[in-house]
Amino acid sequence: MNKHISKIASIYSKALIETAKQGKISFTDIIKDLNTTMQILNTSPELFGVLNSPAVSYDQKMNIIEDIFKSQVSTEILNYLKVIAEKNRFKELDAIKFAFKKEVDEINGRKSVLLISSTELSEEYKSKIITKLKDKLNKVIDAEWQIDRSIIGGLVIKIDDNVVDTSVKNKLTNLSKQIIKGNI
Repeated sequence: MNKHISKIASIYSKALIETAKQGKISFTDIIKDLNTTMQILNTSPELFGVLNSPAVSYDQKMNIIEDIFKSQVSTEILNYLKVIAEKNRFKELDAIKFAFKKEVDEINGRKSVLLISSTELSEEYKSKIITKLKDKLNKVIDAEWQIDRSIIGGLVIKIDDNVVDTSVKNKLTNLSKQIIKGNI
């Protein structure tokens, strides 16, 4: 979730945003096609290597993309894949997909949040936390819940690069630092 977005990924994802804004393809269909593309690439590291290789000619890459992806993705994404192959940016595709999804979430007023607790929380308690985050951020919250028993108690909330750590483990660590510094 806390993934740095490179300038290249940002530029290429903005091209996809513009394509969607022009009405050529929906945000949802772009994400679906990018997921399909990544699934194909992840199941075939050789294909990924070929599409990233400077030793493979432009024409060969275009033929490979056409043969493999034509029946799997929309014409817009097929053409997009050809452009990123031409520019030798295939290795950036996963980062582009991440940047695109983040931008679409921003446009749609959504925010992805990672919430870590030491134990499974009740649905009622989760709902209260989501409501407070929604009110605080003024966005629809897409929550990902994780359990980490090492935090002992409390909650760790990660939003983009920001972390709110109310865990017992964090409080004990801070207390220990205070004792070592002689502030207590």
